[in-house]
Amino acid sequence: MSNSLIAQAEAWIADDPDPITRDELRSVLGDPAELADRFAGPLTFGTAGLRGPLRAGPNGMNLAVVTGAAAGLVRWLAAQDATGPLVIGYDARHGSRAFAERTARVATGAGREALLLPRPLPTPVLAFAVRRLGAAAGVMVTASHNPPQDNGYKVYLGNGLGGLLGDGAQIVPPADAGISAAIRAVGPLASVPLGPPGTVLAEEIVTDYVTAAASIVSGSPELTVAYTPMHGVGGPVLAAAFEAAGFGAPIVVPEQAAPDPDFPTVAFPNPEEPGATDLLLALAASTGADLAIANDPDADRCAVAVPVPGGAWRMLRGDELGALLADALIRSGTDGLFATTIVSSSLLRALCTARGRAYDETLTGFKWIVRATGGELAFGYEEALGYCVAPTLVRDKDGITAALLTASLALSLKQEGRTLADRLDELAAEFGVHATDQLSVRVDDLAEIATMMAALRAATPATLLGEPLTAAEDLLPDADVLILRTASARVVVRPSGTEPKLKAYLEVVEPVGDAPIPAARDRASAALASLHSEVAAALGVG
Repeated sequence: MSNSLIAQAEAWIADDPDPITRDELRSVLGDPAELADRFAGPLTFGTAGLRGPLRAGPNGMNLAVVTGAAAGLVRWLAAQDATGPLVIGYDARHGSRAFAERTARVATGAGREALLLPRPLPTPVLAFAVRRLGAAAGVMVTASHNPPQDNGYKVYLGNGLGGLLGDGAQIVPPADAGISAAIRAVGPLASVPLGPPGTVLAEEIVTDYVTAAASIVSGSPELTVAYTPMHGVGGPVLAAAFEAAGFGAPIVVPEQAAPDPDFPTVAFPNPEEPGATDLLLALAASTGADLAIANDPDADRCAVAVPVPGGAWRMLRGDELGALLADALIRSGTDGLFATTIVSSSLLRALCTARGRAYDETLTGFKWIVRATGGELAFGYEEALGYCVAPTLVRDKDGITAALLTASLALSLKQEGRTLADRLDELAAEFGVHATDQLSVRVDDLAEIATMMAALRAATPATLLGEPLTAAEDLLPDADVLILRTASARVVVRPSGTEPKLKAYLEVVEPVGDAPIPAARDRASAALASLHSEVAAALGVG
């Protein structure tokens, strides 16, 4: 083991304000591989801000890293002459409250007002509060749907720095680079002044969010909804919003109702993961629900399941719900810009073209979606279960308002004797079956992702599904993304911005014509399965 690495670790220990992580780092001084991993580099702002494992050292989430991040942030805000408070929210993960409280003390120590949300709350409430309170910026301590050993630190800008499109939105370049540079320049943490604990906001800010969210729909108790907050913080807020909108109280999965940072009933607290919604679907089936809804732990994502013939339930893909919500807004007369990302289904583009709505496509991440151009944003979504249905309230993905709009659509269809599945069939009949899937390769070493991307660029397939490529778009250097297209298929490959994964997003479009819609769906599913195998082979993960 190099003496310089030991010296780095000892210097970190001497400056770490947390005795628990100081002792933890001392315990791995004799493990060269572990120590090298912890000092491989500092956490950097990715798709959703800082995010990493709870552990000592610069390559982890801990009190030392948070102190430095907060100090860099407030110094950067001061350098921009930003006025207004720093609003801070946190979820129920391990360490979240302590990280939020430390951020507040760093802010007040620098002379900036710090306002903490009154309790562990969904990320959309923080994004709402940044706009409502005229904040200079906001911080949300959360790792969203990551495993329990992770935490994270998301930064939002107010109107003064984010501008009209970025008011209450997550940071983008060059702000992320500027903040990162300010963090690196902080110096010894012992020199960072800590002030008083800041002001804990009254419950009124939550009530304001609930009232605003509920105002976008009009509900009725006749719709029965099964729901899970997936051991996260969304339950009470969603229930209050449903009640305020006129819906009945959702039937909640009891094993997942209370916040639990260990997420004991799921392998990963992500509604997209296999098995994560098993308890929800069982509850929906046993209660005869009309609709099943899941939030992820910080409630910025929304997953939906619908009943299908025979008593079974089917989870909708993010692209399916995105099309349904966009269609519902257009049918209600909503004008403006409809936006999604380069990895989402092409169905939204087709829908907007047919309905005369402005459309834009962005890089992955809601920080880009809400900054889409071509009109005032009316709706944005990404296939990973993120939906912005009320951008004037929350300029980010919001699983609470998405759940409300979904319930409203399901209610109106129920009153007509139809379901969400019926509306999907209508869209398929008009635009073709847009079947999507995802191939995710989880790695232990991030270098494996770079190796796979390089190999794919060096040996790009000439055909997919027997069709020649019509386009191969490499978005380097702006983004590490490769897009392959044929007449009926599209593949987008990129590293995940939030997890150690390589992701390939697959789409097949199958015209319906005069054939029954189920037959077209079967053909699309078969083609999608073949595409999945071809892409896996091209990535060397067969």
